[in-house]
Amino acid sequence: MDKESLSIVKIGGNIVDNPEALELFLTDFHLLGGRKLLVHGGGVMASRMAARLGIETKMEQGRRITDAETLKLVTMVYAGWINKNIVASLQRVGCNAIGLSGADGNAIPALRRAPAPVDYGYVGDPDPEKVNTDFLSQLIESGITPVFCAITHDGHGSLLNTNADTIAYSLATALSEKYEASLYYCFEKEGVLKDMNDPQSMIPSMDRTESEYYKRKGIIADGMIPKLENSFRAIDKGVKEVIILHAKNLLSKRGTILVKNRPLSGAI
Repeated sequence: MDKESLSIVKIGGNIVDNPEALELFLTDFHLLGGRKLLVHGGGVMASRMAARLGIETKMEQGRRITDAETLKLVTMVYAGWINKNIVASLQRVGCNAIGLSGADGNAIPALRRAPAPVDYGYVGDPDPEKVNTDFLSQLIESGITPVFCAITHDGHGSLLNTNADTIAYSLATALSEKYEASLYYCFEKEGVLKDMNDPQSMIPSMDRTESEYYKRKGIIADGMIPKLENSFRAIDKGVKEVIILHAKNLLSKRGTILVKNRPLSGAI
């Protein structure tokens, strides 16, 4: 029997921090139709709030180092204001949504990352095989759209800050067992760009070998690195398609399409 389709959409970057752009995106997300699930970041707002509170923001390879005070901050920002604001906005456009963290319904258990070679603090790495797909399927099949923030838990009472791209990857990979899953990473750029200042330099498609080439050249760096790592892992584990695109292009799905490894053909 053919699987039903499911769209897993991650929204991040400056879109989450821009009320007008976020409202436009959420309207398009509702119009996307079909079964869907939303994952959001919020690092820009978290960093701004940290500065106001005098909490230093430390990053390593595009990932936030999370001490005890930072964990409290990101939980309040991600699971509180941003998550509930997005859910309220979706209700306004007619999308019946529910805001969740990975702790809710034991949806996304995670393992606290080992302190070597970099001690990231209270940061979790989810295992797609432990995602509570039965719980999520019950919500999805009842017509409710789950909206996940970037907070998971370790099963021992501790919350964990988790890269939102990784959460989207974990959900897409886990749910691909039940659905024909497509993963969309939406942010404020047209896709993966050769020149960050030139929207016309978008790379229309890319495989893992080409990605490594661009990374060595410094074209791909910082937060794009974990995004691409998660994308290729998702494809390898059964996700139908992964597209990195501007939030405004969600309905047209115009962006950088990630594909399985292929012989080099002059694309680089």
